[in-house]
Amino acid sequence: TTVGGAQAEEGVEEGGGARDTITRVEMKLVQPGSESGSEAGLSNDIAALVLRRQFDRRKAVGYLTLIGLLIFTTAFLLGYVSFRRMCHFCSEEGELVPMYDTAGQDHSSGGSIMYLGELKEMLKKYLKEEKIENTVRRMSRMPHPPGSSEGYALASEILHNFQKLHMDHIWADSHYATLQFPSRTQRNALWMVDAEGVELEEISLDSADYCAYSAMGTATGGVVYVNYARQEDFKHLHTLGVVLNGSVAMARVGGGVSFAEKVWHAQEAGLVGVLIYPDPADIPQDPRRLGLHSNIAVSEHVHLGSGDPFTPGFPSFNHTQFPPTQSSGLPLIPAQPISANIASKLLSQLVGEACPRGWQGRLPYVQCVLGPGFSGPDGRRVKMDVYNRMSPVLINNVFASIEGKIEPDQYVILGAQRDSWGPGAVKSGVGTAILLELARTFSAMVQNGTHTHTLARTFSAILQNTHTFIGWCLCAGFQPRRSLLFVSWDAGDFGNVGATEWLEGYLSLLHLKAVAYFSLDQAVMGDDTLSAYTSPLLVDLIEGALKQVCVFYTLSICVEHPKHTGRSILSLLEAQGSWRSRMVKPLYLNSGAYSFTAFGGVPAMELRFHEEGRVYPFVNTQLDSVGRLQDLLQGRLGEVCRALGELVALMVLRLTHDSILPLDVTSYSTSALRLSSQLNQLSAELQVRGLSPQWVYSARGDYSRAAKTLQEAIKNTDVQDERMTRLYNTRIMR
Repeated sequence: TTVGGAQAEEGVEEGGGARDTITRVEMKLVQPGSESGSEAGLSNDIAALVLRRQFDRRKAVGYLTLIGLLIFTTAFLLGYVSFRRMCHFCSEEGELVPMYDTAGQDHSSGGSIMYLGELKEMLKKYLKEEKIENTVRRMSRMPHPPGSSEGYALASEILHNFQKLHMDHIWADSHYATLQFPSRTQRNALWMVDAEGVELEEISLDSADYCAYSAMGTATGGVVYVNYARQEDFKHLHTLGVVLNGSVAMARVGGGVSFAEKVWHAQEAGLVGVLIYPDPADIPQDPRRLGLHSNIAVSEHVHLGSGDPFTPGFPSFNHTQFPPTQSSGLPLIPAQPISANIASKLLSQLVGEACPRGWQGRLPYVQCVLGPGFSGPDGRRVKMDVYNRMSPVLINNVFASIEGKIEPDQYVILGAQRDSWGPGAVKSGVGTAILLELARTFSAMVQNGTHTHTLARTFSAILQNTHTFIGWCLCAGFQPRRSLLFVSWDAGDFGNVGATEWLEGYLSLLHLKAVAYFSLDQAVMGDDTLSAYTSPLLVDLIEGALKQVCVFYTLSICVEHPKHTGRSILSLLEAQGSWRSRMVKPLYLNSGAYSFTAFGGVPAMELRFHEEGRVYPFVNTQLDSVGRLQDLLQGRLGEVCRALGELVALMVLRLTHDSILPLDVTSYSTSALRLSSQLNQLSAELQVRGLSPQWVYSARGDYSRAAKTLQEAIKNTDVQDERMTRLYNTRIMR
């Protein structure tokens, strides 16, 4: 009994099971001559053995629990430390956003699938207004026109920033474009001359002020005040009988038309030159109240089109492979920007018929008359000399992309102009800063899912039985269905040359691969009113971005108005009545998004915050600085940029998240119906020219029926069928 008890005890300590221990005890007890053993002794030994075994089991369970916790804690800490090292944004952004998986989600695809609401919360977490403000300051320290050392330095900095974000693909696209700059040897000049052309007085011009792509040469004639140089302005002058042929036009900045359109209209009307000035009625000119100084001119290109005008319709990769030609939108008459002081000096000496009502500006000491004659000696005229020079310049567009997981060959594109004649805080700094911040934000959202999934797999390899727990407790990440493309464009000040040349080079590919384009140019010129310059296909998208988040979430999730604290952008728009008609506007010629729609057929949008009834006066001048923009916004530059960036990001999320592209193709039919109805008012004029609008009506009807058929087919489709969703998305873009 003693021997058996000792061996049984030894068996327990060695970890033997209860069945083996009892068997060994019974084998030792059942021996010849031992049958006379005491049954009572056997019962006592077994009872003692059971009690000891229960006690040792408790100890073993306790030890195993402690050892398991130790292994788990050690593995967790090791994984956390290694994860923090490879997570390049954690040290800057704080902890990752905790997003929890819902039951039944599949982790096999490289991370958990997040709902749109969760992605919106993650977006708000990562988007940082401080980073935007700092980037605007860096990007607008000094003038950085295309081809300058400052321009190349900024391009390199942006390329380096993209590389730090660990994008899927990063590259630069170069073109040789013909740009126009002021001559280094001859300055543009303005003279008062007599009837014989003898120079009487030189009117001093700033050598930095010029109109890119102006015709070069000399123009001499009387001066005619043409208001904003719109088509209706010239029609009014013809009605009044004002002599235009051989005269020089004096036009105001603004009026809803670009410099290029002003010069084109003047050329068509028979004028020989154009002088363009900022009137105090349109652009504030009190330096004490954030106004433009009266001796400052506003510069802008005058090419009626976009892209390199010497390679129209094809990319400027290498000029030698294309026949020499030039754009029909290049002006044939010289154009020159002048200051309000110079305009006042000339207009105050004009004689002629009084200006029509509404044409009166606010130049001091000027009684508004149309010209073209001058008071004083007969025959006095103005002579303008333009000596700009053409120069081939290497321009560089910088690209970075996040590859889509399901439809990687479809792109949602975001872009911003990088170059500027002046410091360009509004012209290029704001857009570039928002672009880089959105790239960083989306990259962080994707990296969140990539790193946390890698960490989950590491833990699962160490602790096979804890995979479910770890998969539940770690953060989810953003997995875009379609690819995201971020682009920094060069030579935007010359008519979106960089963007248009890229479009011309890859037009056949982009036609069915570019889902939409969002321009971030001049995104912040105030903080009062939001405007959306857009093609019709994206109108419902921005309405959904404004409405959806505020219907399903509290104000903290809404896009809050940057100026009116505690109120959303949507609530303020709705308070103004018909907010869609006030906010939504057509794309304009100099918009960074214009060429994508007009030339590439890609739906495009340009959002902008601005002041109601007051323009930002420093665009296209040497005074477009961060300090002045901050003064206008009362120190809220980062906040306003963040609000606009968030709104763009919400639309991008929809376009990259939804199985079926959230684009209502019937909106084109509605717009075409509205525009074609306006042709009815011109039917008599069209018939005189042998034209009929009937083909427009027929085409609109065909499109309307096709769009409705496609819309009905999509409604009846299973969105889980990837083959069908890709088919319908292709049809939508086509």
